[in-house]
Parts: sequence; structure tokens; C-alpha cells
Amino acid sequence: MATPNYGYEKRQKELAKKKKKEEKLKQKAERKTGDEPELTPNEAAELAAADGAAPSAETPAA
Repeated sequence: MATPNYGYEKRQKELAKKKKKEEKLKQKAERKTGDEPELTPNEAAELAAADGAAPSAETPAA
């Protein structure tokens, strides 16, 4: 039976931590400068649905 590759798992965890930290720093910098992060069309639609507003271009008028 093969043995687990703990080194690989550890490296993946370290990479995930590093990525998350970089994203947090980026968001913090954006807040500091007052810039709003750009939303993907999917995120924008979710926010619009949560606010009760109709999505602008995705749903054609009947």
C-alpha cells in the first residue's frame, strides 16, 4: 500500500494560506484607497437578487 505524501499536503496548505493572505492584503489596500473591487457579472447578479432589484441585461423583458 502506498504511503501518504505529507510533504505535498503541507505545501498545498502553505500555498492556500499564502494566497488567502495576499487577497486580504489586496482588499485592505483597496479599502484604504477607497477603490471598490470589481465584481464579476455573476457576483453582480447575486447582489442584485439579494437587494430585490431586477438584473439589468440578463433577464429579457416579457
